[in-house]
Amino acid sequence: MSARRGRDTAALVLRATLGPMLFAHGWNKANGPGGLDGTTGWFRSLGLEPAHLHARMAAGTEMAAGAGLTLGAGGPLPAAAAVGLMAVAARTDHRGKGFFVFKGGWEYVGVVGGAAVALAALGPGRYSVDGLLRRDRGGAGPALLAAGLGVVSAAVLLKLSYHPDDKPDDKPAEQ
Repeated sequence: MSARRGRDTAALVLRATLGPMLFAHGWNKANGPGGLDGTTGWFRSLGLEPAHLHARMAAGTEMAAGAGLTLGAGGPLPAAAAVGLMAVAARTDHRGKGFFVFKGGWEYVGVVGGAAVALAALGPGRYSVDGLLRRDRGGAGPALLAAGLGVVSAAVLLKLSYHPDDKPDDKPAEQ
């Protein structure tokens, strides 16, 4: 019983750390100093088009994933969303900048993605919505689902929407 309580407590602490942080990042994309217009401009500069759609999708997905992780609801799906978000960020904004986040590197997105997969493996614990509904499942299957679905979703999104060679600054001015 002690090991079970430890696992449930660890899941609660991890959810209470990761979930609100993701939610706050999404909220900032939508309502921060630059709002959705600023996020749209940033995404356009990265080469994500249509940038206005990606700004809204990223903000909404971060808030939904953050809420789902915080509450321990939705099984491995919020973790998969976090992995997908971090994979896109790693490829578009952090690529080629090394490891450390203070130099623009992938440290942050790697830790968030890894923590999300670890949480899917751990399961939400009994102190969660899924736990109350007796859907407290963890293990290799949910972890693989979160990692796989997140990476595949990111790859599809990038294939369809990421065009770094077509960034607005790189286009010749129209006469």
